Amino acid sequence: MSSIKLFESKKIRSSWNEDEEKWYFSVIDVIEVLTGSPRPRKYWSALKTKLNEEGSELSHNLGQLKMEAEDGKLRITDVADTEQLLRLIQSIPSPQAEPFKQWLAKVGYERIEESQNPELSIDRAMENYLKLGYSKEWVNQRLKSIEVRKELTDEWENRGVKKGQEFATLTDIITQAWSGKTVKQYKKHKNLKKENLRDNMTNLELVLNMLAEATTAEISKEKKPTTLEENKNIAHRGGTIAGNTRKEIEAYTGKKIVSSQNAKMIQNKKAAKKLK
Repeated sequence: MSSIKLFESKKIRSSWNEDEEKWYFSVIDVIEVLTGSPRPRKYWSALKTKLNEEGSELSHNLGQLKMEAEDGKLRITDVADTEQLLRLIQSIPSPQAEPFKQWLAKVGYERIEESQNPELSIDRAMENYLKLGYSKEWVNQRLKSIEVRKELTDEWENRGVKKGQEFATLTDIITQAWSGKTVKQYKKHKNLKKENLRDNMTNLELVLNMLAEATTAEISKEKKPTTLEENKNIAHRGGTIAGNTRKEIEAYTGKKIVSSQNAKMIQNKKAAKKLK
């Protein structure tokens, strides 16, 4: 999950890692906020050299992620988690350091609040989706899909499936079984790169994806698989049931359900209609 965090009206690109359950922040953006430097990349390059000379391993331990640049393209940039950022801040003489620490604490606190009270997470998600221009009907459907997905991943964890690659493999099997496309093919069909596929589905696509995941979870609860191969077979069964439903709807309506439209295209169409 990627987003833009605001610190005193300054944009700081951030990304939430679901597996590690932590935020990653763009180092360049943080440096720009703290120093006010017109050339934050050059400042960061000089700071890395200084840290290396001092024997600090901080810059070596930082990760890299693709984040949207000013030109709209995704580019690799250095990122740091909250702990790493706090260590980095200590190396930057800036009157903004203390307020920034407080801001980071607030970001972390909000996440803790959400984990203890899921309703807050739902409220914030609803607010964020509406700000992006999604309809209330779609948002309600999307939030329901998140609940269904969580039930499935909980079931996978109970069966010993590992987060990360194994989750991705099973998701791919389900998606291909119901839609006829792998996740990668589906995203290419919608002209997506790093964007979330579900955030770019139509209502009917979301419904069928939910049916596939909910069915997979129910079959798993009954069959109680113990190996990854057994989980793969169940994922295929769950996806196939939803896939058969998709084919029946398409045969009856004469329309393809797996759409090439993404969220931007759908919202642009709505905006165009309003202007007419």
